[in-house]
Amino acid sequence: MFADSHTHLEFPDFDADREQVFERALASGVQYMMAIGSGTGPHRLRAGLEMAEGKDWVFPTIGIHPHESKLATEEHFAELERLAAEPRVVAMGELGLDYHYDHSPREVQRTVLLRQLALAEEACLPLVIHCREAWPDCLEILEQQWKRTVLGGILHCFSGSFQDACRGMDYGFYVSFAGNLTFPKAVELREVAAKIPRERLLIETDCPFLAPVPRRGKRNEPSFVPFVAKQLADLQGLSAEEVGEYTARNFLRFVGHKSEPRPKEAVKE
Repeated sequence: MFADSHTHLEFPDFDADREQVFERALASGVQYMMAIGSGTGPHRLRAGLEMAEGKDWVFPTIGIHPHESKLATEEHFAELERLAAEPRVVAMGELGLDYHYDHSPREVQRTVLLRQLALAEEACLPLVIHCREAWPDCLEILEQQWKRTVLGGILHCFSGSFQDACRGMDYGFYVSFAGNLTFPKAVELREVAAKIPRERLLIETDCPFLAPVPRRGKRNEPSFVPFVAKQLADLQGLSAEEVGEYTARNFLRFVGHKSEPRPKEAVKE
């Protein structure tokens, strides 16, 4: 059993074979996945819900990615507020700060992040955080504006230090690792992953990006998430299946965070 905690299956990369991608995921043991609702911009805030339609094992989120923060309008925030009331929505995200590309001005990124934190708190939704080369600012905002809510969230595609991870875990966050954990040069990242308590770990593909070794260079998809589990297993002296089991249980705890009823088959451990 595996859970892919971060997918972007709405991207055009999957237009030709999307249903086959879902089928391959199930065939590879991926029983649960998160459909991230930031889409290809704030005009696609229903993207996660669309991917989860008719699939009770797919859990959708909603959110504005930091790359597209400069495109956010009052109409988009109003739509986020409406969508946050949808019973199937399990989190707000992905949202956060990205100082690597700076596709949106940093001050705009911070403003849009704060607006979404307020909406998430009102809706009692945890967060899915994107943070790249912005850990001091991101963690400071989470400490000041989010820690008190005890709603927690996920630090997706984690790339920070062990100290950054510890701060996040102190604020109630899970730490999720993607295919870059398998890259040959990711020695420091593997050292961090080896120290994270099992009860706070998740795995993901972030597909279609970051395909893991030995699929690096190909389009990533959820059926590849066992390769991330295998890398964690090698660090912990376990089997990939054992890592898949405990990270899937962690995922089910996360998606059960919201008090709305869930499909019984999807939340059964």
